[in-house]
Amino acid sequence: MANDTQKIQELTLEEVMGDRFGRYSKYIIQERALPDIRDGLKPVQRRILYAMSIDGNTYDKGFRKSAKSVGNVMGNFHPHGDSSIYEAMVRLSQNWKLREPLIEMHGNNGSMDGDPPAAMRYTEARLSKIASEMLKDIDKKTVDFVLNFDDTAEEPTVLPARFPNLLVNGATGISAGYATEIPPHNLGEVTDALLYLIDHPNADLTKMMTFVKGPDFPTGGIIQGVDGIRKAYETGRGRIAVRSKTAIQQLRGNREQIVISEIPYEVNKAQMVKKIDELRVLKKVDGISEVRDESDRMGLSVVIELKKQADSQGILNYLFKNTDLQITYNFNMVAISQMQPKQVGLLEILHAYLDHQEDVVTRRTKYSLQKALDRQHIVAGLIKALSILDQVIAAIRSSKNKKDAKDHLVAQFDFSEAQAEAIVSLQLYRLTNTDVTALEAESADLTAAIESYHAILSDPKALARVVKTELRSVVKAYRNDRLTAIEAEIETLEIDTSVTVIDETVMVSISHDGYLKRSSLRSYQASDGNSGLKDGDFAILQKPLQTLDQLMLFTNYGHLIQRPVHEIADLKWKDMGEHISQSIGLAADEAIIAAFAFDQNEHAGHFVIGSTDGYIKQTEFADLLPSRTYRSKAQDCIKLHADAKVTNVYWVAANDESQTAVFSASYHGYGLSFELAEVSVSGAKASGVKLMDLKPDDFVANFTLFNPDRKQASVAILTQRGAFKRMMLSEVTLTSRARRGVLILRELKRDPHRVVAMSLVTPGAELLIQTDQQLITINPQTHVTGDRYSNGSFIFDIDEVGTPEFILTVMPETNDQD
Repeated sequence: MANDTQKIQELTLEEVMGDRFGRYSKYIIQERALPDIRDGLKPVQRRILYAMSIDGNTYDKGFRKSAKSVGNVMGNFHPHGDSSIYEAMVRLSQNWKLREPLIEMHGNNGSMDGDPPAAMRYTEARLSKIASEMLKDIDKKTVDFVLNFDDTAEEPTVLPARFPNLLVNGATGISAGYATEIPPHNLGEVTDALLYLIDHPNADLTKMMTFVKGPDFPTGGIIQGVDGIRKAYETGRGRIAVRSKTAIQQLRGNREQIVISEIPYEVNKAQMVKKIDELRVLKKVDGISEVRDESDRMGLSVVIELKKQADSQGILNYLFKNTDLQITYNFNMVAISQMQPKQVGLLEILHAYLDHQEDVVTRRTKYSLQKALDRQHIVAGLIKALSILDQVIAAIRSSKNKKDAKDHLVAQFDFSEAQAEAIVSLQLYRLTNTDVTALEAESADLTAAIESYHAILSDPKALARVVKTELRSVVKAYRNDRLTAIEAEIETLEIDTSVTVIDETVMVSISHDGYLKRSSLRSYQASDGNSGLKDGDFAILQKPLQTLDQLMLFTNYGHLIQRPVHEIADLKWKDMGEHISQSIGLAADEAIIAAFAFDQNEHAGHFVIGSTDGYIKQTEFADLLPSRTYRSKAQDCIKLHADAKVTNVYWVAANDESQTAVFSASYHGYGLSFELAEVSVSGAKASGVKLMDLKPDDFVANFTLFNPDRKQASVAILTQRGAFKRMMLSEVTLTSRARRGVLILRELKRDPHRVVAMSLVTPGAELLIQTDQQLITINPQTHVTGDRYSNGSFIFDIDEVGTPEFILTVMPETNDQD
């Protein structure tokens, strides 16, 4: 008991966990997840190939049940679950995963659609022909062997690997702290590189890449990005784009279809087809009528049938960007080198493989040399025995038994123990003159072989020639054409909005308080006039638009918010809508004062923007195009001075002769008219030019554009006391900008009227007046015009309805802003 107590160690949890996890990590790195740089195999793969080889389950014999091979591997070499062994075996047989499959399998071994293989009791397997090259000469002490898990058998630590399997078939795996992703390559290209490297050991990467141009995936496809390939070959890490091979075919009726014949490596075809069809069903892409998987035993074929007049190239670009029709492949070339995980480049892999082959050939040559020397020794003894045959026979006949005969031969004729054994085992028919001739010929052959073996072992050039000869024989037997095409640059995919959005007419509403929504025309018609807006809010823009139209929303803080119609929330017309602040931050009292809709084309014309502190500017449409961050950040459309706000924004198309003059009204009742041509064009960040010469305590209430040739043009003026006046614009003579203007209200000594809102009167339109309490609608046509010296007439009591704040022209039919 005392001795047991002395064996107890007191260790911290950190020490115990660190030690145990360190052992576990080392095990799964070296013995499970990462391939060896020499033969490109993980331990379970190596054990499968070796077990099938020693069981005689080779390409030149019949197939055997997979369960038998799995049982042999599990029972003798790999004490893990049978499912993991079978999964590894199945992968070695899948010609869409490996460039050169190492196992042939009868039965269902899975599919590119991600279908699982049949159970191992149903499938049959054997080594493929090229797998025999991996195991060739393994019985000639070419590699090290170690005891298996229960010390009942030996297994190889690496296979001879007569072809560079790590590059040819690639590898993928995840272990503790390490992962590997090595793509498959073309056997002929890699072997050509090795042959050149043998003769030019100092060759650089550029030269090697003239042979190994890039990965060669078993599924074909198109690689884009030579720079990514080079970086991967140089550092072990790199990124390339792998694109499906596609063709656009013409159909009857002015229709087209996209045919996919090759897909990227390790893409699940069924999932890819399902994703494309979901895009069609959810109408994420307009123009796809049907998606069909027509793959059969003749090859892969996925057909995407398009509608009439569909943009086939635009749809294809969208699918490249948003589905697995194009993927990004990331190199992460990690392998076990010198018992340690290491990130390696192309040159290091090639040099490691050549070093391995030189070691294999050297070991095999030493083995063959020893065999030849042993045989030569025996042959020399047999020739000597035949030359003194009578004495040998006499000595044997006088012996009591075999051991006594061997002792006599060694003692009397100076034979070695091995030679004596061969002589006493010699059959009588061999004691002929012809056999002596055959032995002499064999001795000569052995002498020549021994000389060649010595030459190989003593001369590195002779050793290199052997390696080259064997590589040439392998590539001659198994060379095949490249499947994957390579393009130098990764194509930039630009998606046309018309491809992803159905061009349809919808009803759009933009409210003063910042609520946006779009609805189907059916929902709008079924709403019975219920706009869904909260009390006190009203629509700045409400009209039918196309989903491909672009909205430009201007706020009183000088901000421009841009939204394609299709990006606005699609809601029922009775819903309030989605507030713009959910994507763009606005000030608490910031409101939308003007909204415009344009189609996708760039328009010729100007926005006219004015501010309360008496500035005005014209800015070209092209200067206010959406920025890259338009979804999350508002643009500036004017530079505002302290405490200033934007009063209004107008759009003037090029050659528009209906809005050539400006009329502005100040809070203290001054009006000014001048030609719009006096306002210079400036950029989005500018403040503009002087609009009015304001008194220190005055500010611009609003401005409008009008046609001076239209004699009946009038404006509606609203005061803070609830008075309304409709005034003909001819009352204010056209002068120049930056002046104070003339009085358009009669100044009172007590409680004078002040202009709080002004708007151009449009024939057939109504005016929507917003007070601090409610909304009021009036028809300006029912009010008589007054001269500029009048203060108008009272239309409501501000104590009852509140103080006027904003006025909007509303067209009865289109509900559109003037």
